[in-house]
Amino acid sequence: MTARFPPPPARGCGTAPVLKERGQHEVFCGLTGIVWLHRKMQDAFFLVVGSRTCAHLLQSAAGVMIFAEPRFATAILEETDLAGLADAQVELDRVVTDLLARRPDIRQLFLVGSCPSEVIKLDLAKAAERLIATHAPRVRVLNWSGSGIETTFTEGEDACLAAMVPVLPESDARELVVVGALPDVVEDQMLGLLDALGIGPVRVLPAPRADAGYGIGPNTVFALAQPFLGDTLAALTRRGARHVPAPMPFGAEGTTLWLRAVAAEFGIPPEEVDRVTEAPRARARRAVAQAAETLSGRSVFLFPDSQLEVPLARFLTRECGMHAVEIGTPFLHRAILGPDLDLLAEGPVISEGQDVDRQLARLRAARPDLTVCGLGLANPLEAEGLATKWAIELVFTPVHFYEQAGDLAGLFSRPLRRRALLEGAAR
Repeated sequence: MTARFPPPPARGCGTAPVLKERGQHEVFCGLTGIVWLHRKMQDAFFLVVGSRTCAHLLQSAAGVMIFAEPRFATAILEETDLAGLADAQVELDRVVTDLLARRPDIRQLFLVGSCPSEVIKLDLAKAAERLIATHAPRVRVLNWSGSGIETTFTEGEDACLAAMVPVLPESDARELVVVGALPDVVEDQMLGLLDALGIGPVRVLPAPRADAGYGIGPNTVFALAQPFLGDTLAALTRRGARHVPAPMPFGAEGTTLWLRAVAAEFGIPPEEVDRVTEAPRARARRAVAQAAETLSGRSVFLFPDSQLEVPLARFLTRECGMHAVEIGTPFLHRAILGPDLDLLAEGPVISEGQDVDRQLARLRAARPDLTVCGLGLANPLEAEGLATKWAIELVFTPVHFYEQAGDLAGLFSRPLRRRALLEGAAR
């Protein structure tokens, strides 16, 4: 059965003017990415060089019990380090040596920069080079920055994956690499769909282990599973790999178009994709239709937060019947977001960057039915009578591909149903 979706708009947002916002930011720390990355890489360890605040953030965000043995920790910068009274590089070498002696299972060690380490100009790239000389080849040592200064929290994953690309082996093999950390259950579903289409071999980045046995080269094609991987895209392109542009796999339409784009690279026609995906596509549509009863005809305003905003707006407007007032995103990477922008009907304000006060003024003037925003804005807006959805929940919840389409739509319909119940009870 041929998959039928609404026709592309006569005029999409691909060439729409973009409102550039350069003001006060409300962002979550980039270290947060460790919370999902440490679960994906079974032989990796993330050592944050930061303050006690960094340690408390990771511990509370990850929900790791005190008797657990997580794959992350914080090397605390004490007052003597911050004041320059101690050699932080020497202290870091000592901490790493003790860590690797206690945890011989570690094969990849990430030195992760933070706001405090960047403020005191602690050179973690130099530290990584020095530690490689000591601990290679048993342990691969890399570094990246998860600092919350002028960044958004999903940039942590982008920085991590971009740091991994240069050390991947060279390869001439014809392979597909799917880039972006996905929950295991979603990744298994994705690999099952690609296998049913006869596409392979398929690799994932990040891989579960350092010795995953694949490389990057001119015959590598890669598809992004997350829209916030601009630096990783650039790093893979420098290695000679070729990007497959596609809408993000959110909802029935996004997933089908993503699979069609990948399949076309391997000579598989769209009709075959439609045949193989007929059953899960139908399940996705039925599940989305239930939530769409609440969402259809409602307006939504998306603050810049996770970089998921553009593909989410495409899903909400085309599959759930919503009307987008403004779609804000921290960075508008057209090589990644172009296919989603082309499917968005012209009309909403497209903004890049953040100026919280100006965006709040536009929000209050529009009074949308639903506002997607960060934690710091949600409670005050709820107090003003505006229904909100926490943007961070969209990153921590499985939302990709067919089987999660209904859950994704439900994340947006529940706040509206809850508000309707509260208003009914108040009467």
